[in-house]
Amino acid sequence: QVQLVESGGGLVQPGGSLRLSCSASENIFSFYVMAWYRQAPGKQREMVVSITSGGTTNYADSVKGRFTISRDSAKNTVYLQMNSLKPEDTGVYSCNARRLPNGIRVDYWGQGTQVTVSS
Repeated sequence: QVQLVESGGGLVQPGGSLRLSCSASENIFSFYVMAWYRQAPGKQREMVVSITSGGTTNYADSVKGRFTISRDSAKNTVYLQMNSLKPEDTGVYSCNARRLPNGIRVDYWGQGTQVTVSS
């Protein structure tokens, strides 16, 4: 079973930065796409950014220019660098990895890490 473990969340003031990590138990390039999602209290989960195995990224408009996804193949880890954080970035951030065996979508999720942006 694939395991994804997130870390790096915490409390930060508006304008500050955090870097989240998602460590996978398997080769991150074995996944069709990996992504970061977030869920704010009382809101639906939304995708923040995704990256395909080929390196194509897709950012939510709300984070473009502030967040950057990257990966380290040697560590099987995907990172989310978050700069210029705003209170509306608060939420539980979860790592997602997806495979498409025979065209069937299979999703794996981490347990999530809390990010709170507040003064």
